[in-house]
This record gives sequence, C-alpha cells and structure tokens, in this order.
Amino acid sequence: MKFSKHILPDLAASLHEQQRRTPLADLLLLADKFPDSAVFSTSFGIEDQLITHLIFENDLPIQVFTLDTGRNFQETYATWSRTLERYKKPIRTYFPQPAAIQNLLTDKGPNSFYQSVDNRKECCYIRKVEPLGRALKGKQLWITGIRAEQSPNRHDMTDLEWDEAHQLIKFHPLFHWSFEEVRAYVRQFSIPYNPLHDKGFVSIGCAPCTRAIREGEDFRAGRWWWEDASKKECGLHVHASQ
Repeated sequence: MKFSKHILPDLAASLHEQQRRTPLADLLLLADKFPDSAVFSTSFGIEDQLITHLIFENDLPIQVFTLDTGRNFQETYATWSRTLERYKKPIRTYFPQPAAIQNLLTDKGPNSFYQSVDNRKECCYIRKVEPLGRALKGKQLWITGIRAEQSPNRHDMTDLEWDEAHQLIKFHPLFHWSFEEVRAYVRQFSIPYNPLHDKGFVSIGCAPCTRAIREGEDFRAGRWWWEDASKKECGLHVHASQ
C-alpha cells in the first residue's frame, strides 16, 4: 500500500485523542495502524535502549534492526550482546556493501572522513545510508530514538513526520524527552545501556567519529567535532517540511 504525507494530520489526531499519551501508548497505536510494516532502528544509544525495552517487553509487532558500520565501539557491541541476553528477541542486522567499503579504503584509505565534509558524508553514506535504504524498503512506519535537544537541526522537526527520501511515516516517541528523563527511566527499569554514557558520551556513533563532550559543550559536540555544528548529520535523518 502506497502512502503519502497527506495522512499525517489524521495520524497526529489519533495520537492526540488518546486520554494519556506515553511513548508506549503511541507505539501501540501506531503498530496497530501499520501491521507487519513498522520498524525501529537502534544504534544501542540510551534512547534506543529505552524504546527497544518498550517494544520487546510488550511484544509489540515492530521489527528492531541495526546498522553495523564495522567501526562501532566495543562498548556498543557489548550493549548489543547484553540486549539479546536480556530480552531473547532478534535484532536484524544490516551491513555495508563489501565492495563499496573495499573500494573506499583502497582509493582513500581508512581515515578519509577526517579530510573533508564530503569525504565524511561519503563514508556515512556507504556505512549507514545505503544499508538503511535496504532496511526500510517496503516499510510504512520508521520509529527512531531522535530527541529534539540532540541537534540544532532538529528543533524544527515534529515527533510525527513524512520522510520524503524513503516515502514513509517517521515517528520519534521520545522527541520531547530530556536526556535526564531518559536516564531516569533506564535506571528505574534496569535497562541495559552503553557504559560510554557514564564517561561523557552523549551521542554515540562510530568510534573514530565520536568523543566524550566537555563541560558546557553542546550535546552534539562529540560527533564529528572537527566540523561546523550546523553540518553534523550523517544523512540518515534528512528533514523536509511536511
């Protein structure tokens, strides 16, 4: 079934008509409206762990998947393993195309992303964007762990939007949550999370492109820190007006 952005007002109205809106209530409603066609993308950050917990603990009919870029922190892989052990549910994995990685490293070496924004975006495209396209193919609802305060580029977004690039509905159940609210919930329910969050890492991506933030720095300062703050997106979440 082909959707268009014109269904957004009705979906938003359905969400707001609920007596008490919570991330779980929203996920239940949307999963019911998109049976067998709702997916959640996790990178095992603390927001994603909270959403994974809601999906797995409540047996929601939402497929959980991840993109393994091949350059994740060991702590991220350990969190992945702990999540599988805790919930006993599958997490589908998508890898970059081997030939694309081979050609990139042959032509430009392993650290070309430090040399220019274009090179970094090329690496992100090969390791993240192209695999994401395969993960979302044929789907109708994409759930993410995006929060508004994570990046200046995200303040003009809404929790429910149309993704023009992938032609589907995109929903961010924790969009209005603060980082501290997420941490408190994770502690309350003993949800496994990446230990790098306890070492100053707020946003965790590939190891060569992520560092801990310093006191007073913006949430996104630890990602691609050598670039201008306004350009710090990898291409997975391209926002277009509704």
